[in-house]
Amino acid sequence: MLREVADRWARKSLLEKSIFSRKAAKRLYISDNMLAEAERSGNPSFSFEFFPPKTAQGVQNLYDRMDRMHGLGPSFIDITWGAGGRLAQLTCEMVGVAQSQYGLETCMHLTCTDMGKEKVDEALRNAYKAGCTNILALRGDPPREKEKWEATEGGFQYAKDLVHYIRQSYGNHFDIGVAGYPEGCDDQDDEDLLLDHLKEKVDAGATFIVTQMFYDVDNFIDWLGKVKARGVSVPVIPGIMPINTYASFLRRCNHMGCKIPPKWSKALEEVKNDDAAVRNIGKDLVAEMCRRIIEAGVHHLHFYTMNLAQATRMVLEELRLTPSTHRPLKHALPWRQSLGLGRREEDVRPIFWKNRNKSYVARTQDWDEFPNGRWGDSRSPAFGELDAYGIGLKGSNEQNIKLWGQPKSIKDIAELFVSYLESGIESLPWSEAPISSEADIIKSDLIELNRRGFLTINSQPAVDGAKSSDPVYGWGPNNGYVYQKAYLELLVAPDMMPELVRRIQHDPDLTYYAVKKTGDVQTNAQGDGPNAVTWGVFPGKEIVQPTIVETISFLAWKDEAFRLGTDWAHCHSPLSPSRALIESIMDSWYLVNIVHNDFHKSHGLFPLFDGLTVKNLSEPFEISESGDRTGRPMVTNTFNMIILSTRLYFQHDYTFNTILRFNMHEDGSLWFYGI
Repeated sequence: MLREVADRWARKSLLEKSIFSRKAAKRLYISDNMLAEAERSGNPSFSFEFFPPKTAQGVQNLYDRMDRMHGLGPSFIDITWGAGGRLAQLTCEMVGVAQSQYGLETCMHLTCTDMGKEKVDEALRNAYKAGCTNILALRGDPPREKEKWEATEGGFQYAKDLVHYIRQSYGNHFDIGVAGYPEGCDDQDDEDLLLDHLKEKVDAGATFIVTQMFYDVDNFIDWLGKVKARGVSVPVIPGIMPINTYASFLRRCNHMGCKIPPKWSKALEEVKNDDAAVRNIGKDLVAEMCRRIIEAGVHHLHFYTMNLAQATRMVLEELRLTPSTHRPLKHALPWRQSLGLGRREEDVRPIFWKNRNKSYVARTQDWDEFPNGRWGDSRSPAFGELDAYGIGLKGSNEQNIKLWGQPKSIKDIAELFVSYLESGIESLPWSEAPISSEADIIKSDLIELNRRGFLTINSQPAVDGAKSSDPVYGWGPNNGYVYQKAYLELLVAPDMMPELVRRIQHDPDLTYYAVKKTGDVQTNAQGDGPNAVTWGVFPGKEIVQPTIVETISFLAWKDEAFRLGTDWAHCHSPLSPSRALIESIMDSWYLVNIVHNDFHKSHGLFPLFDGLTVKNLSEPFEISESGDRTGRPMVTNTFNMIILSTRLYFQHDYTFNTILRFNMHEDGSLWFYGI
């Protein structure tokens, strides 16, 4: 009894907060915002459905796929409810990750199956805390061990009951969707009764409808008319199932009771043993169905991806709904926003995490407030620890070695960076995503710089008033103009630094920061205040400055940047030249960022490096006693350490005396020299 009173009080308290008013906060609702925008603009929109995988590797693979499919421009994604236990918890986790780290507006499925009120309350609290504002309320399928669906004790009998409870408990915080059945459902094929139930769900508070999959478009259009005739005026979203293989097509149709048009059966039957041909013909058939749906006045398509990308992408490309010069992908800001709770208004970030968005979100997730309008004092909120999940290198040691090879010289590493710039590889330790088209204008300069041993890990060209609708540089509201200062971040060998700093000091338009792993900072910046390197001017708005360079955050990024390099080194065996080479760079080189403050000069930074080339670029890295070439301290003493080791070999014990040789350097550090 006491628990029920406490829960009612908590829900009432939340309802009274302005955050639950649709006018109070910048958030997106499927019915109010996304679908209405598609109808106003005349440009059809789309969304994707995913389900929780059963393995940890499957989850990571799906996150990677969701990240890539974000680039197709979905209005939202939804994540199915994994009824009971671990999968239910995983649904909530995936919603949180999609919202906060990937910036994907998410709709969470919630079912009545095996769900008492306490579990429903917990799921809704998790959705709220994740920043999720859309719920698809379903009765759900019966558990696998049961043939017939039964209500859980203390739970809900019908989807309409769940809708009513969510609306009663959370007011208008959630946009609530329900299922529609153009071709009946597994335990009910009475069309009139199903339409009555649909009307009841809408009357209980549902604000949009998502249909089960279908392929009979004529039947769907006819059903749509019947829905409207019942007085149901909320948006109806058709569920589209792309075709991957003939076997999966038949299996899903049989499972869902889908009608297959004779034309489809004939076309797919003829090529059923050729998966590529099935996908290609299926793409044409599904795309033609989608065109008919759009012509009937429906402005949004919801794709059941089955956690796969190819078939869905093929249909979208056939419909010309993927990003292009004619349909540019709109960005509210030059970086991907987090949609986690409290972060929707965030509009200022340091540029250093430009290529590691998820890491920045993870390291700042515990902040009480996020910069809005101005950066403020970054010495107040602390950046999170580097050991948190999602901050280190992705992939196993073997995967990373396969991706980045086993460099033996600085030139090998430089060519790896060049390969990234030329799109030969899709990532580097400091860049999680492929090189973007923004770099095209300076790509040749970046390639030349890397080939001379200056390892660039972040950059942006100067932009002098590009339209906010520009497909490459644009962001923000329509009819605005965006600007950028040229920015370059790179790893610089210690013997190159004096001349580079001398040249920088001769140009008053340049500001720089240089720091080593140990934290010694050099700079010509006046004070610790932020330097805006990206800004936008929009009608009726104050100037927006979403990207900055700033001292304290650079030092926080420094720790992460050198940690990533060290993690890369540790992918290789302890005695390997590759590990020694990368560790040498991390231990002795500088992390440098340079800003050209005259945004009219698009190539103002690169002349700084004219005539400069890192010494011994092509020489294989060797651990020498002199320490001169690598920049390590001079050797003052060499000593041996004897390690007694025992190894089992062919069922016999053998004992070895292993002699490891170390160099003692003038700074007291020890470096492995050999066996």
